[in-house]
Amino acid sequence: MLSDADLAAIWLTLKLATTVTLLLMILGTPLAYWLAKTRSWWKGPVSALVTLPLVLPPTVLGFYLLIFMGPQGPLGQLTESLGLGTLPFTFPGLVIASLLYSLPFVVQPIQNAIEAQGQRPAEVAATLRAGPWDSFWHVTLPLAKPGLVTAAVLGFAHTVGEFGVILMIGGNIPGVTKVVSIQIYDHVEALEYTQAHWLSAAMLIFSFSVLLALYVLQRRRAAGGWRYGP
Repeated sequence: MLSDADLAAIWLTLKLATTVTLLLMILGTPLAYWLAKTRSWWKGPVSALVTLPLVLPPTVLGFYLLIFMGPQGPLGQLTESLGLGTLPFTFPGLVIASLLYSLPFVVQPIQNAIEAQGQRPAEVAATLRAGPWDSFWHVTLPLAKPGLVTAAVLGFAHTVGEFGVILMIGGNIPGVTKVVSIQIYDHVEALEYTQAHWLSAAMLIFSFSVLLALYVLQRRRAAGGWRYGP
């Protein structure tokens, strides 16, 4: 039913999605916190940049990333000067592209969860002599747990389903950049519809399971089944 190439594509997809989700949670949480709390003029432009992948065609983002990370691009020249070569058509290149493309799916749920808290929890923590760092770790993050869970699930699922950006940056290298979406495309091009059906069905079941899980979690939260806080 699934060939060795299919299994390799599935493994690479899971590896990419896991790596990207971990990095996005580490990098996206402080960014979401800043966007939720700041009153700076920069909030508008930064929010627009974060949201841009939602409306920008993936091929456009992939094209400019290809130029940016290529031999003539700023990042490409930097990596080559460090003896690292260029990033396009490599797994690290896929990670960087996926980070940017999935960024809004992680930042926005966390930002919304923090904004929904209002200022009251932080003010109460301040009256108990909690510093900004303590307040962030022991008040803000626990209260934002629903947003963190949603962000992690959506970030992982969105990375699994990427195609346009992956094709532009990674191409079609088995074991290196060929993820499930590219493998399905190859099966269709080769008129191997049975194999395409199996992989497509797996993607469909996975996507449905993710949405169902989010729905159940949101229902539990609305019903008061979860408790947040330190």
